[in-house]
Amino acid sequence: MFVAAAFWRKACWRALLLWAAGLASAADSLWPCPQRCECYPEVLMANCSGRNLASVPEGSSSDAQRLDLSHNRLKSLARRQFSGLAQLRELDLSDNMLSMIEVEAFMGLQNLLTLRICRNHLKIISVGVFSGLPSLRLLDISENEILVFLDYTFRELANLQYLEVTENDLVFISQRAFTGLTNLKELNIDRCNLTSVPTEALSQLTGLVQLRLSRIGLSSLPNASFRKLGRLRELVMMHCPWLDTLAANCLFGLNLTSLTLSHCNLSTLPYAPLHHLVYLRYLDLSYNPITFIQANLLGDLLRLQELHLVGGGLLHVEPQAFRGLAYLRILNVSYNQLVTLEESAFHSIGNLEILRLEGNPLACDCRLLWIVRRRLRLHFDGHPPVCAEPVQVQGRVFQDFTEVELPSLFTCRQARILRRKPQEVRVDEGHTVLLYCKADGDPTPSIAWLSPKHTLLSSSGRIRVLANGSLEVRYAQVHDSGSYLCIASNAAGNDTFPISLRVRGFPSSSSSHNRSAPFSMEGWSLPSPQPATNGSSQGLQPFPFDAKTLVIAVTMGFLSFLSSVAICFVFMFFWSQSKGQIKHTATIDFVPRASGGAGAGTTSTETGRFTMKLI
Repeated sequence: MFVAAAFWRKACWRALLLWAAGLASAADSLWPCPQRCECYPEVLMANCSGRNLASVPEGSSSDAQRLDLSHNRLKSLARRQFSGLAQLRELDLSDNMLSMIEVEAFMGLQNLLTLRICRNHLKIISVGVFSGLPSLRLLDISENEILVFLDYTFRELANLQYLEVTENDLVFISQRAFTGLTNLKELNIDRCNLTSVPTEALSQLTGLVQLRLSRIGLSSLPNASFRKLGRLRELVMMHCPWLDTLAANCLFGLNLTSLTLSHCNLSTLPYAPLHHLVYLRYLDLSYNPITFIQANLLGDLLRLQELHLVGGGLLHVEPQAFRGLAYLRILNVSYNQLVTLEESAFHSIGNLEILRLEGNPLACDCRLLWIVRRRLRLHFDGHPPVCAEPVQVQGRVFQDFTEVELPSLFTCRQARILRRKPQEVRVDEGHTVLLYCKADGDPTPSIAWLSPKHTLLSSSGRIRVLANGSLEVRYAQVHDSGSYLCIASNAAGNDTFPISLRVRGFPSSSSSHNRSAPFSMEGWSLPSPQPATNGSSQGLQPFPFDAKTLVIAVTMGFLSFLSSVAICFVFMFFWSQSKGQIKHTATIDFVPRASGGAGAGTTSTETGRFTMKLI
């Protein structure tokens, strides 16, 4: 019976195919079709794909709306190459060998909506190539070898909405390359050689809604990188391994609802660039070397619903980290180094629907008890968390625990400070002192310190908390004296212990509280004013130096003087030797002044000479 039914079914299909073939052959006789192509009049399509064509075939019907010329050997397109196909709506030229497209090659295709020229060998697109395409909505020129976009390359595409330029050799985009694309909604620039955001060019795309910049050589994102893109709602920047710096105002002016900055080199959450994105609903910072999520810094993202931080080496999520995120529904922190995720990190866990924690070395203690108890209402998206420690629950999935065993397994031991004997540390002024505080508990407690003025001390400054929990007071001052409070805390509770510090001042200041008194050391005595005696004279003042210091100073000064004189004599000796033979006598000729009476008529002149001996 089954054999007969199968035979009857096969016969019916054969008859149906023959009938369809008859209809197609009848239609073919009425609808012209290019040679070596297949035509489908019912959908107004001519399929010339994979026909090893070296030129655009002729003979297509003027009613054709779809023409597929992909996977051929076309090398160039001439001017008005497709004239006569005014009804064409979709043209596919992908996977050819096109290296040249003449200006106005597509002139006449006024109804064309989709044009694909991907996977060819185009290196440049001349201005005017896309003339005559007023209705074009989608242009795909990806996977070519285009180096630059010139000014006004896309000027005629006033109604273009989607532009795909993935995998080109782009090194430069001219400032006015996108002029005219006022209706462009989506731009995808992926796998190019750009090293900076083409800010000026993008500013022409005032209607842009979605922008993808992936696999480009960005190293930083300067301020106002996306100015004039007020309608942009989705920004995707992925696989930029050198991008490690985001300027505080790099996203200024944007009203994003979705932001992806994944597979980059961001070491911290970019709190400053994000804080004004009050409409943001989706944030993906996955695969960045982010290790901490700090408290109270994401509260400005009031409408955030999804946060993804996958594979980033995340070590710790501080309490109140998600404070203000009242609508957070999805949190994905899978494949990090988180040991725990405390309930106190969330603004409200009532709205949390999906939590991804798999791939983390989770410590199943009281800090994760809130997740286990909500495991029936909280979804793990098919990837339930697994305990990594302690040993007795290692490898167990959260859904495997029963309510009966939870109180005995998911436990914590309250923090307890060791060595609780009263301590009073004394130190001289100017010295450095350490105040020790060690604590025990499960999980390991954190150590904090309060100053005598009840202020929380940090890990920086002259008085600082060290990594091992000790408190270091450098160059202790008298006013540092007081009671310091050590606080050890973990998820099970806190413990405190006070330690007293006493700083002793120098002798010159021990009898007075005036901290501006001069500094003195043994062997030195600075002069100080003495009260007058009998109202007319002052007391004797001690000499500022002792005898030993005075002798050393005089000796050093005398030696310096002698050495300077010796150097001068040596210099004069060598200089005189370099002047040659010295003469010991000198002969001088002179003319004496004329003499004579007032009435003399003649004047006599004599020349005199004398010899002088040089000593």
